[in-house]
Amino acid sequence: MKDLRDWASLAAEVARLQKAGKKVVFTNGCFDIIHRGHVAYLTDAKALGDFLIVGLNADASVRRLKGPTRPVNAEGDRAFVMAGLKPVDAVCLFDDDTPLTLIQTLNPDVLVKGGDWTPDSIVGADHVLAKGGIVKSLPFHDGYSTTCMIARAKS
Repeated sequence: MKDLRDWASLAAEVARLQKAGKKVVFTNGCFDIIHRGHVAYLTDAKALGDFLIVGLNADASVRRLKGPTRPVNAEGDRAFVMAGLKPVDAVCLFDDDTPLTLIQTLNPDVLVKGGDWTPDSIVGADHVLAKGGIVKSLPFHDGYSTTCMIARAKS
């Protein structure tokens, strides 16, 4: 099982991987209730490089973004599940509302988000592009949404 990583050790590993010619991919999100759409998205993201990092919103950040009833699953549980997924190489938490500082710390080669983000609206895109990296918006896998799953569970 991959461990939850701290920013400094992960940044050092990213630098080592890049020096060895490996391409580092970064994505982020709440990933509150993992579903098929998430796994398909992460598999697509991993296909863009050699090492996939997932920045996971900490609980306080999720509450600010999604409201007082979220997250459903605590950050430690979400991190444990995320780290256990095959496409994911590393997981780290961030407590800010956006992952900008984390992206600036890690300097990934590829920055990806889901289809609800256009490449020019992805937080950290300017930083990654200025360093010669790539920014992509990956298409959604229709029919899968945490919000819809919660609504179905309530009905």
